[in-house]
Amino acid sequence: MTATFDAGLYRWVVGLAHRTPEPLDDLVRAFSDYGLGIFAALMLAVWWRARAADDRRMAAALCVPLVVVAVFLVNDAVKSLVAEQRPCRTLHMTATVETCPGLGDYAFPSNHSAIAAACAVALLLARRRAGLAAAPVALLIAASRVWIGVHYPHDVLAALALGALVAWPLALASRRAAPLVARLRATRWRALVSTPA
Repeated sequence: MTATFDAGLYRWVVGLAHRTPEPLDDLVRAFSDYGLGIFAALMLAVWWRARAADDRRMAAALCVPLVVVAVFLVNDAVKSLVAEQRPCRTLHMTATVETCPGLGDYAFPSNHSAIAAACAVALLLARRRAGLAAAPVALLIAASRVWIGVHYPHDVLAALALGALVAWPLALASRRAAPLVARLRATRWRALVSTPA
């Protein structure tokens, strides 16, 4: 699949990044590559706070990483089926912030963006405040993937949609694990799911 409908927008963003001071590009590159760590910190915070909450809220908190893994697997399957080469390869863009990934490292849909959307949605359903904090981070990660030159705009938009749509029902279903949390709270593992009495 060769995308052309948003190639002009891609070229404009990459050109803008090329004209931006290098320290800013370095910051965007680092955020793009490692920004998902912000979600890990939010997951830990949500789990920690859920120790004092009811079984359903704790179940939702514990399932956030599982929802994210499920979304990654779905997104990666779609990526393998579509097999869209990176825009920096198909459009022969050499002046990208990030080195262009090799052939076979497909672009559509963006894994980073799908994971970011899944994190934001699952966190929103586990603890609203954390989800609201995660949402702009997810959007910035998606935008950064275009900025550094490794994705078309449609790659990240489709991934955001896919990540959110797959994560939503899974995150809602995670509350059904509340009986398991209740059982855990009666075992020696209770410190992981409860605050000390």
